[in-house]
Amino acid sequence: MIPVQLQPEPPNFDRDVRQPGHAWLTRNDVALHAPPADASALPTYWRRTQKELWTAYSGVCAYLCIYFEWATGASSTDHFVAKSTHAGQAYEWSNFRLSCLGANRNKGRFDDVLDPFEMAAFTFELNVSSGVMAPRRHLQGEDDNVYKAAAVTIRRLDLNAPEITLMRTEHVSDYLSGQVTANYLKRKSPFVWGEMVRQGFVGAVEPA
Repeated sequence: MIPVQLQPEPPNFDRDVRQPGHAWLTRNDVALHAPPADASALPTYWRRTQKELWTAYSGVCAYLCIYFEWATGASSTDHFVAKSTHAGQAYEWSNFRLSCLGANRNKGRFDDVLDPFEMAAFTFELNVSSGVMAPRRHLQGEDDNVYKAAAVTIRRLDLNAPEITLMRTEHVSDYLSGQVTANYLKRKSPFVWGEMVRQGFVGAVEPA
């Protein structure tokens, strides 16, 4: 994971998502700041701007930190503050995180995951040989709360699942063998790219 900058909400968001969402909550006597009786009953108005969410964040999963094609059908909208605990946040752009389906399912309604919108740069580090990510070692003793939260985030999202660590090592190998450029790596696997730069494996980025 790397920090993600909140992008402006689409011009049609208020009309297509927030307003109908709030109207439904009002009709059903659900307070904006309260948990709904049944989160699965909330109308999925957020799907109306799912393509805009994918575009706004350049197709990069906020949690796996990899680019994925829209055509794969892997895109999903994660509500960082779970809609099961805060009904109004179901319809707020600032609460949406672009996520691959697997990471979204792993996160679920849990609230112990670091927010990519608020985390500091280089909170995680990568073993480029194994593809395993871990909390940055300098955080231990320096900021134990962040270190522990980073460790929980890795476990909660299963960020070191074998298929994910394999993917990272393949991205590293593709770059080191010259199959892809540094710019390509930056666009397609920004966490791996950032760690390759930090650890001195990538020099100046080639012109796009």
